[in-house]
Amino acid sequence: MKLQVNRLVPKRFRGEGPVIPVVRLQGVIAAGSSPMNPRLSLASTAPVIERAFADKRAPAVAFSVNSPGGSPAQSRLIHKRIRDLAAEKNKQVYMFTEDVAASGGYMIAVAGDEIIADPSSIIGSIGVISAGFGFVEAIGKIGVERRVYTAGKNKSVLDPFQPEKQEDVERLKSMQLEIHKTFIDLVKARRGSKLADDPELFTGAFWAGEKAKELGLVDHIGDMRSFLRDRYGKKTELRLVQPQRDFFGRRQAAGVIAPGLGADPQALASAAGTGLIGALEDRALWSRFGL
Repeated sequence: MKLQVNRLVPKRFRGEGPVIPVVRLQGVIAAGSSPMNPRLSLASTAPVIERAFADKRAPAVAFSVNSPGGSPAQSRLIHKRIRDLAAEKNKQVYMFTEDVAASGGYMIAVAGDEIIADPSSIIGSIGVISAGFGFVEAIGKIGVERRVYTAGKNKSVLDPFQPEKQEDVERLKSMQLEIHKTFIDLVKARRGSKLADDPELFTGAFWAGEKAKELGLVDHIGDMRSFLRDRYGKKTELRLVQPQRDFFGRRQAAGVIAPGLGADPQALASAAGTGLIGALEDRALWSRFGL
C-alpha cells in the first residue's frame, strides 16, 4: 500500500492554495425564526459567522447574500457583527450577491470590503417601508364591535381596527426618516467616494448588477469561485460553513426551537398559523423584486 506522505505534511507546507470559508445568508431578515419559516437574524447567523472567522489560516471570509431585506435592526446587527469580527481577526470580507441584495440585504452586503454582483442581481432599495391593512369597515359588516382600553394615549397607535389618525401616520413617518438616515449614513461610511452623485441613490430605487456597479453600489461583476481564484490563486478552495446539526442530525440555526413530538396540538396549530402568515409576508417581500 502506497503511503500518502503528502497528507501527513501540514497544509501550509504542501504548496496548496488557501481555504476560504463561505457563509450563505439567504432569506428574509427578521427575529423570531422557526423551522417552518426560517429567517435571518443575529441569533440565527452569529454562530456560523463566528465559526467562519475562527479559521486562523484563512486570509478572508466570503459571504453569499440573497435577501430582499426585512428588519432594519437585525440587518444592522448582522452587519456590525461581521465588521467587528473582520477587525478583530484581521480578515478581508467579500460579499457576493445572488438574486437580490436589497434593503436590509444590501445593508448586510456593505459589510464587505468588496461587493461582487451577478449581472442579474437586484441591488439597492435603500429606504424604509411599513405596510399593513385597515379593517375598520370589515368588522362593522360582520357585526363585530372593537373594544380597546389603554393606559397611555399612544398605546393604540395605528390599530388596524380603528380609523387611521394623521398624527399617528406622521409619528410613523418621523421614525422611518430616522431609520432611513441611519441606513444612508452606514452606506456612505462604507462606500464613501465610490458612490455616484445620483439623486435616485437613496430613494428606495433598485437596479441590476451592471447599473449598480456604475452607481458605486457594488465593486465588481462576477461569481465567487472565479473571483476568489483570480484573487488568491487557482488552487484556492472554498469551504462552506454550515449550521451545526442537532441530536437527530438536522441542521439547526441558533435560536430556533423545534416543537417536541408531544407538543400541545393547539400550540402546534397556532405555530402553523403564525408560520403561514409569516410565509405570506416573506413572499410579499420577494415579490417586490419580481422573484
